[in-house]
Amino acid sequence: MATANTSPADTGALETLVRQWLAGRAHVHDLRVVVQERGLVLEGRAATFYAKQLAQHSAMLVTGLPLLANRIAVRGALS
Repeated sequence: MATANTSPADTGALETLVRQWLAGRAHVHDLRVVVQERGLVLEGRAATFYAKQLAQHSAMLVTGLPLLANRIAVRGALS
């Protein structure tokens, strides 16, 4: 979902930046960064709570936008 100020291509670029920052640090599967008018919503699956929190931190750091919700589900071991 993109807002009037953010195109789907920009959203994809933000997801790529967050994934690159997470590479080698945490494993989050099916990561999706949803840009809304007031900030970000994260979606996906993580093996640990730590990976979920690291994804949250990286998204805010890389984009400079506030986090509205972290909907990354912690599922234990992921393959």
